[in-house]
Amino acid sequence: MPDWLLDRSTVIGLAILGGICSLLASWCQSRESIPTQYASWFSKAAYVFMATSIILFVGAGMFATET
Repeated sequence: MPDWLLDRSTVIGLAILGGICSLLASWCQSRESIPTQYASWFSKAAYVFMATSIILFVGAGMFATET
Protein backbone atom coordinates (compact mmCIF):
# COMPACT_ATOMS: atom_id res chain seq x y z
CA MET A 1 0.00 0.00 0.00
CA PRO A 2 1.44 3.40 -0.91
CA ASP A 3 2.73 5.45 2.01
CA TRP A 4 0.84 8.58 0.93
CA LEU A 5 -2.46 6.72 1.26
CA LEU A 6 -2.02 6.22 5.01
CA ASP A 7 -0.51 9.67 5.49
CA ARG A 8 -2.17 11.97 8.01
CA SER A 9 -2.75 14.74 5.44
CA THR A 10 -4.59 12.32 3.14
CA VAL A 11 -6.89 11.15 5.93
CA ILE A 12 -7.63 14.71 7.06
CA GLY A 13 -8.11 15.90 3.48
CA LEU A 14 -10.70 13.21 2.79
CA ALA A 15 -12.55 14.07 5.99
CA ILE A 16 -12.60 17.75 5.02
CA LEU A 17 -13.86 16.91 1.52
CA GLY A 18 -16.63 14.85 3.09
CA GLY A 19 -17.59 17.72 5.35
CA ILE A 20 -17.64 20.17 2.47
CA CYS A 21 -19.83 17.86 0.37
CA SER A 22 -22.20 17.41 3.30
CA LEU A 23 -22.46 21.15 3.93
CA LEU A 24 -22.93 21.86 0.23
CA ALA A 25 -25.72 19.29 -0.07
CA SER A 26 -27.51 20.64 2.99
CA TRP A 27 -27.12 24.26 1.98
CA CYS A 28 -28.24 23.75 -1.62
CA GLN A 29 -31.19 21.59 -0.58
CA SER A 30 -32.41 24.12 1.98
CA ARG A 31 -32.27 26.92 -0.60
CA GLU A 32 -33.71 24.66 -3.31
CA SER A 33 -30.97 25.83 -5.67
CA ILE A 34 -30.30 22.35 -7.09
CA PRO A 35 -32.60 19.40 -7.69
CA THR A 36 -33.04 16.95 -4.82
CA GLN A 37 -31.30 14.23 -6.84
CA TYR A 38 -28.08 16.26 -7.04
CA ALA A 39 -28.22 17.07 -3.33
CA SER A 40 -28.59 13.34 -2.69
CA TRP A 41 -25.48 12.69 -4.78
CA PHE A 42 -23.53 15.22 -2.74
CA SER A 43 -24.69 13.52 0.45
CA LYS A 44 -23.63 10.11 -0.83
CA ALA A 45 -20.25 11.50 -1.89
CA ALA A 46 -19.84 12.95 1.61
CA TYR A 47 -20.47 9.54 3.17
CA VAL A 48 -17.97 7.92 0.79
CA PHE A 49 -15.25 10.48 1.58
CA MET A 50 -15.83 10.23 5.33
CA ALA A 51 -16.00 6.41 5.35
CA THR A 52 -12.79 6.22 3.33
CA SER A 53 -11.15 8.62 5.77
CA ILE A 54 -12.22 6.48 8.74
CA ILE A 55 -11.01 3.27 7.10
CA LEU A 56 -7.64 4.83 6.25
CA PHE A 57 -7.36 6.21 9.79
CA VAL A 58 -7.84 2.73 11.22
CA GLY A 59 -5.45 1.28 8.64
CA ALA A 60 -2.82 3.87 9.49
CA GLY A 61 -3.11 2.92 13.15
CA MET A 62 -2.80 -0.78 12.40
CA PHE A 63 -0.03 -0.64 9.80
CA ALA A 64 2.02 2.29 11.06
CA THR A 65 5.64 1.54 11.78
CA GLU A 66 7.55 3.39 14.46
CA THR A 67 11.06 4.46 13.53
